[in-house]
Formats: sequence, C-alpha cells, structure tokens
Amino acid sequence: MDDTATAPLLTSHNAKPAKPPSIDDMIETHIGDTGAAQLLRAVFVALAWAFDAQQVFISVFTDAAPGWHCVGLAGDSPCTAAAAAAAASPCALPPDTWAWDRPAETSVVSEWALQCAGPALVSLPASSFFAGCLAGGFLLTTLADSHLGRKRTLLACLVSMSVAGALTAAAPNVWAYAALRFASGFARSVVGTCTLVLSTELVGRRWRDVVSVAAFLCYTAGFLSLPALAYALRGASWRSLYLWTSVSCLCYAALLHFLAQESPRWLLVRGRTEEAVATLRQIASLNGGGSAAAAATAASFSTLELDYACAAAASGGGVFATLRMMWERPWAIRRLAAIMAAGFGVGMVYFGMPLGVGSLGGPTNLYLSTTYNALAEVPSAALSWLLIARAGRRASVAALAAAAGACSLAAAVSRGARMAAELASFFATCTAYDLLLIYAVELFPTSVRNSAVGMVRQAMVLGGVAAPVLVALGRERGSFWSFGVFGIAIGSAGLFAACLPETRGKPMSDTMEEEEERNQAAMASCTSTRAVAKINDRDLA
Repeated sequence: MDDTATAPLLTSHNAKPAKPPSIDDMIETHIGDTGAAQLLRAVFVALAWAFDAQQVFISVFTDAAPGWHCVGLAGDSPCTAAAAAAAASPCALPPDTWAWDRPAETSVVSEWALQCAGPALVSLPASSFFAGCLAGGFLLTTLADSHLGRKRTLLACLVSMSVAGALTAAAPNVWAYAALRFASGFARSVVGTCTLVLSTELVGRRWRDVVSVAAFLCYTAGFLSLPALAYALRGASWRSLYLWTSVSCLCYAALLHFLAQESPRWLLVRGRTEEAVATLRQIASLNGGGSAAAAATAASFSTLELDYACAAAASGGGVFATLRMMWERPWAIRRLAAIMAAGFGVGMVYFGMPLGVGSLGGPTNLYLSTTYNALAEVPSAALSWLLIARAGRRASVAALAAAAGACSLAAAVSRGARMAAELASFFATCTAYDLLLIYAVELFPTSVRNSAVGMVRQAMVLGGVAAPVLVALGRERGSFWSFGVFGIAIGSAGLFAACLPETRGKPMSDTMEEEEERNQAAMASCTSTRAVAKINDRDLA
C-alpha cells in the first residue's frame, strides 16, 4: 500500500518539467503556414537588396572614363586617328587637339579632369566606399541584435544611404565625392544582413528558403537595373544617376516603414512579449487566422515570457553584448571562425573574378559587359534554390567551392578554354556565396544571428579587398597570381565549410542556451549510436 502511494510522488519528483515550445513551434502551430499576403510582405522586405546592389555597382558608370577623339585633324597635328586608337589616355596631347565623345558632366573623370591624375586618385571614391562598408560593418552589425532591432536598423540604414547618395549628387570636387561615398558605404554596410535576417524571420519554416532566394534575385534585379538606367541617362550628368537611385530608395524606405513588421523572434528574445504577440496576431490575420488563433498565440507566448526573460536580460548588456556572448562560448567561436574563413575565400573569388574576366568577347561595351556579369547570377540563384530545398548546406558549399577552385586553377594553366573555365568558376562561386549566407543564418540563434551574419559578410568584403591586388599581380607576373590564388583560396573555403554542422531541416534556435542544449543532445545521440554499434560488432564477433 505504501509503495503504491509513494510511487506517483517519486515519479512526479523525478519527472523533468515540460520544455516550452520554441518560437518556431509557436509560428507553425498558432499562425499556421505562411499565407500569400505575409509571403509578399517578406519578399517586399527582400527588395531592399536591389537598392543595396545599385549603390555597390553605381561607380562602374559614374566613375568610368568616357571615350575621346581627336579634333582638327591636320597633317602637323600631334593628335591623329592612329594615335587616338593606340593611346590609352590623351594625357600626352595638347588640350585643344582632342575632346570627349560625350559631354564632360557624364562622368566624374571628365568633369573634374581626372584622366591624368593617376589611378590612386581615380580609384579613391570606390576605395572609400568599400572602406566605409568595412567600418560600418564592424560598428553597426550588432545594432539589429541589441537595441534597434531588425526593422529600425534597416530603415535607418536605407534612409542614411539615400541621403548620402543625394548629397553625393551635389559634390563639388573629388575629395567631397570620396567622403560622401565613404558615408554611403558606411550606411549600406548592414542593409543586406538586416534584409536577409528580417525577411526569413517573418515567414514559416517552409518558406524561408524561398524568401532567401528571392533576396538574391532582388540583388540581381538591382544589378541589372543599373545598366538600363545608366543607358537611359547616358547623355545626362552622372549626378542624375545618384539622384534617381537615391529618391527611389527613399520612397521604398517610406513604404517599408508601413508595410513591414518587426521580427517576432527578436521581440521575444529581447523580452518584449506583448509586442511579439501583437505582431504575430497581425501575421495570423494576414494568413487567414481568426480570433481563436490569436488568443491561442497570446496564451502560448505567456508561458514563454518567464523562460526568455533571462535571455533578454543577458542580451541587454550593450551594443557589443552579442559579440561577447559568442566569445564566451567555444563552440560559437569555432563556428564563426570557420564560416568567416570560408566567406573570405568565397568573397575573394566573387569580387575578383569579374575583374579578371573582363568583357565577354567582342568590342568593349560598358553597358553590355555589366549586363552579362549580372545575368550570370540568375542561373546561380536558381541552382541555389534547388540545392537549398534538396541538399545539405555543408556538402553543397564544399562541393561548389571545390568545383570553383578546380575551374579557377584550370583557367590559370589553360589557354584555349580559359573563358569557359573562368565563367564556370564564377557561376559556382556565386552559388556558394548565396548558400553560405543562408548557412550563416541557420547556424546561429536569434539573439546573435544578425551579428554573426554581419561578420560573415565582412569577411567576404575583406576577401574582395584583396582581389584587385591579385588581379594586378596576375596581369604583371602571370595568371597563376590571380586565378591560381583564387582557386587555392576558394578550395580552402570548402574545407572550412566541411567542418561546420549540418543545418538542413533543423529548426532555428532562439537563444544560445537553446542551441547548446541541441548540441549536447546531438552529441549524446551520436555517442549512444556509437555504443550500440560497438555492442553489435562485439556480439557478431
């Protein structure tokens, strides 16, 4: 009798408390599958990548040296048609013997007479832009995880980038122009990161991959829009291109303020449960959920409020608290170091390969060459979609990096098939670039996700900074210094990616503690599987 009475008490005492469901479970259970209206809103957030691409590549047209021709061709003139065809620039000719093919205001080079100023001064604005990207990436990347959140950080960066672009159109000289390009790069440094993280956190599990690929397609669309817009404005001032892109980005930011929601994941992790519930109620209404689903969502999230209060307090230690959270955990540092090393190699080839490829045959045409380079990313985005849906992240990135490395090395040693090898390497690199960003989103929990993805993108930009130096060495000392080093770099990137855990089909964690519990559970499962295998082997023996 006593045993019967005490058994339930002992069982109750030893039973572990039920673990509260994750945010993923809340979204899937109480909101249901993502509806068309919510999916369109997430894709609208992803559209920010189009304006990001425009600011990255706009200097291809505004800073390009226009063509020139001789005037007053006479027998004793130092400027002849043959001399014009052979000369790279008219610097050695008297000013009154040549003229630009277009009005001087169509390019910063012709308007400010930079054609003889040397490559350092001509490339200063573009270098300043990427320097601003690096500075902003390290200083702003944690704001979306800490104080401002995903939506407000994205809006602030878009507005700042638009204002900087509009002011660039009024630059009086190359020095002010370079300073404003630095400011534009500083502002856009985290636009891509916030866009990718926010858009994927606004939809259910099933549609995250679709939204991620939509962001990459939006980036390609922004890239493709530039040559079309530049061609339409080819006779106008270069300032017009900055004004058109800046005004359109500002209008988009205004619409985004009213149409986009803040990430409910971030709101809950920061302890703002009421705002998270309100956001999820809005999403539920967009997906066709009624008041019953909204009430169930509120009740379920009330059970999570206490559990996430500690996580919110831990993440409120300042702007760089998220970086400290990763630094204090060896597993997080190992993941971050491995994926940043992989990102460095992929970024080096992604930004450097177009510099080495040049135009795709025929006479040089700035508009067509840029269009061809942008179009190369369209099939890459389609392949990324297929790999995300049907293959593991780790194996896909490693295989693509190996293929890109092999093709790049082939381009370094071959002659007849060099163009084909270069294009194949660039195609594989573009796909690896897209997959690596999605991989970074899935590897880290909500509390540090934006910071981690931002660091990965910074590693890619650092690789891009090293690429022009290698291209210059390749032209001077042989192609191995460019394409050969590219092949080694991206091949090594695949090895680093192979060291990371697989994330396909697994729910995303919300806190560092939740990710640690999953790591420990995975290790325990692996250990028990090995033990069973050893016992079976021993019994068979």
